[in-house]
Amino acid sequence: MNENNYKNEETLHNITPLSGLYENWFLDYASYVILDRAVPHIHDGLKPVQRRILHSLKEMDDGRFNKAANVIGNTMKYHPHGDASIGDAMVQIGQKNLLIDTQGNWGDPVTGDSAAAPRYIEARLSKFALEVVFNPDTTEWQSSYDGRNREPITLPVKFPLLLAQGAEGIAVGLATKVMPHNFIELIDASIEILKGNRPDIVPDFLMGGMADFSNYNEGQRGGKIRVRAKISELDKKTLVITEIPFSTTTLNLIDSIISANDKGKIKIKKIEDNTAKDVEIVIHLAPGISPDVTIDALYAFTNCEVSISPNTCIIKGDKPHFMSVNDILVESTHYTKNLLKRELEIKLHDLMERIFFSSLLKIFIQEGMYKHPDYENSTNFEEVLIVLHRLFDQFKPSLYREILPEDFKKLIDKPMSSITRFDVKKADEQMAALEKEIKNVKHDLRHLTDYAIAYFNRLKEKFGKGRERKTEIRTFDKVEAAQVALANTKFYVNREDGFIGTGLKKDEYIFDCSDLDDIVVFREDGVCLVTKVQDKTFVGKNLLHVGVFKKNDERTIYNMVYKDGKTGVAYIKRFAIGGVTRDKEYDLTKGSKGSKILYFTANPNGEAEVINVALKPLSKLKKLSFDIDFAETSIKGRASQGNILSKYAIKKVTLKSKGVSTLAGRKIWYDPIVKRLNENGHGRYLGEFQAEDKILCVFIDGSYELSSFDLTNHFDDKMLRIEKLDTQKVFSCIHFDGKSKNYFIKRFIFEDLAIGKRSGFISEEPNSKMILLSSADHPIIKIESLKGKSQLFDEQELDLSEAIDVKGIKAQGNKLSQNDVQKIELISEINDREEVQEEEIEEICIDEEEEITDEDAIKSELLKVESKTFEEEITKKEEEKKETIKPEEIKPKFTSTPKQEKKIDFEITNPDDIKLDDKGQTKLF
Repeated sequence: MNENNYKNEETLHNITPLSGLYENWFLDYASYVILDRAVPHIHDGLKPVQRRILHSLKEMDDGRFNKAANVIGNTMKYHPHGDASIGDAMVQIGQKNLLIDTQGNWGDPVTGDSAAAPRYIEARLSKFALEVVFNPDTTEWQSSYDGRNREPITLPVKFPLLLAQGAEGIAVGLATKVMPHNFIELIDASIEILKGNRPDIVPDFLMGGMADFSNYNEGQRGGKIRVRAKISELDKKTLVITEIPFSTTTLNLIDSIISANDKGKIKIKKIEDNTAKDVEIVIHLAPGISPDVTIDALYAFTNCEVSISPNTCIIKGDKPHFMSVNDILVESTHYTKNLLKRELEIKLHDLMERIFFSSLLKIFIQEGMYKHPDYENSTNFEEVLIVLHRLFDQFKPSLYREILPEDFKKLIDKPMSSITRFDVKKADEQMAALEKEIKNVKHDLRHLTDYAIAYFNRLKEKFGKGRERKTEIRTFDKVEAAQVALANTKFYVNREDGFIGTGLKKDEYIFDCSDLDDIVVFREDGVCLVTKVQDKTFVGKNLLHVGVFKKNDERTIYNMVYKDGKTGVAYIKRFAIGGVTRDKEYDLTKGSKGSKILYFTANPNGEAEVINVALKPLSKLKKLSFDIDFAETSIKGRASQGNILSKYAIKKVTLKSKGVSTLAGRKIWYDPIVKRLNENGHGRYLGEFQAEDKILCVFIDGSYELSSFDLTNHFDDKMLRIEKLDTQKVFSCIHFDGKSKNYFIKRFIFEDLAIGKRSGFISEEPNSKMILLSSADHPIIKIESLKGKSQLFDEQELDLSEAIDVKGIKAQGNKLSQNDVQKIELISEINDREEVQEEEIEEICIDEEEEITDEDAIKSELLKVESKTFEEEITKKEEEKKETIKPEEIKPKFTSTPKQEKKIDFEITNPDDIKLDDKGQTKLF
């Protein structure tokens, strides 16, 4: 068919191109799904199906419960879809516990249980919904899909319902995911908006849990929320989950834990689901498994931590818009304010109409117009209108509007019995009341912002009980999966052939590792490389050492002696391995061909051993063997060549004695925000820790526990005080004994317990409480009490260090006062300091400068001999022994700090409140 024939055929049959049909139909479909199905409207926060369900409930409302099936059937008059979609939407509204009162089994979003069939469950509108959602006078209406009924375009909701309930939907080309927010916080934020302040709200989930909103991005695209389950340590062998993350259920949470256990990511003995009204998932750990590491592993490998990406998309002005939750709240608040204004205006109009008609009726009766001959002789309504207009002419100026025919019709329709019984005095009282009410409404209109604030406050007072925040706002540290993964696979090595991996089961077993670990390999030729755990990997022949590589590990120090292949000179070096590129080979020698490692050790805590170096016989050598302590060699970078050990040929190098760590103690900080230890300087500095040091944790119930300084440790939310354990530090404590109802004072030292063992240091009687705990040398308090039968007021100051001697930690102590104690005030905490006069400080500083100058001279001399070989230096060491002066040895030891004074007031009548000081330590509650 040629082109002309084709055009004629197209014209004949009026063919429309397929592309045009697709474009139109697709856009129509997309528009319908976006506007009428999936995305909520900004004003009432509802999707069309939700709006129609609430409208049906209002239409059927008589104060009693209605069968959900009946509500669904009535909603089908407005919603052109099946009953299943309406029923599912109704259950979702009911489970949010805000707009619908439910009766029967409506399912449980926590456990994932579904609701019973609609014929078995019932619903009605909640009191909150009746108050804030409906008002036919301010509602815009439209015809339903079949034209038989009216339905609201949007409901006049006077509350940020969209942000309170949240919403989720998938449309064509876009999706929405609005997080639910806290009821009370939304009201408070709306009040702040009305006061002219911008809000800053974050979500709150009915399931509770903990959430990090630092990347929330106001709910817009690109934001992220990290939500965690609340996991507590029941004992060293048992964990319990009491709150789960939003968007999960107990069922899929347990499935994810079982899956992680099957894959070897965690190791548990069994798991129990005791969830009833409250969540309770009990995890029993396998023997020898750390509960703290397991908690981190649960966050890393299971649904105990989930990441949620919000995407706040709403309908505004018949178009989809992406807005921040704060902007949505601002819009909603102003919309509520406008609705309140319209309601006041409608109310004012109604009041004016009522007082207008009351005035007409009063004039009509008092002036006897109903008995006027012209009125009585009128034969039709037109004649009545003429007569009444003439009779009311003199009164029209006092009326607020023109009299309409409808007004006269209402007058003449009044029965004669009500006219004859008309009470003028009562009518005047009613009109006065109406005028007073009109005055109040006009006042509210003039002060609309104050009226709107009062409205929100009434909502909070009336409906806010029990709607406090459930999700704890936290900042989470990042859990590195490789650091908490269990060593779930065995690792093997073939040193001769140069293969490593988990599949070499016939070769040498060296350690257990995780499949997420990196492996570091050292070869005899002085090359090291880092690679992933795999089934079988070739890394090179003649392997010296294979180990698990820890990223950014500065405490694992490698001690090495190697021979340079070009010169034959032997070098000694100590180094750590920092950042590396995986599978890249790094040469630890000078790089010459034929270089070879003569001695190598890996030391996890920087240990420095003593080695013996045996030289090959040579005529001019007098000493063929000497000892070297690695502690005398500085720790440098991986690429450093090291120090010359010997320019002569070495026969062998052997270990003479093991050494101790040459590294300084680990500096540890405690971050109270994430409640974790760290080495990054975040939070409060706890001190420098050696291997045997422990951390003291004091709790609000008057007990304490010792912990290691492992960075994976978790700490209880009820912890009162955390610090490095000092078995010489004296603590002063005031506590209340629940049995004798008296206050006692005691001074004691915390005992060095086994790590993880919890022990009390106050009375264990019920209602016993710790009131004050101080580690100051002289804590001074003020006691206010009522003295004697006359109840005279008495006030005294007391230095706790002088009130009682140091006793055992289990001692009850002495009674604080014989009087009725009313109030205790910590006036100050004074520590003993060595006082130094200003002139002494100046003299010491001058001496210090002179000493440092001498030290610098000594150091410059030492630098001159740095290039000498170790054997020459050691030979001279016995004859000319020099002492290296350390700066810390010549610096004066003095301290001059002002006295610390703190003032804390509290009432004994309510000692439950806990307050933290600026150091994160709680003194009293």
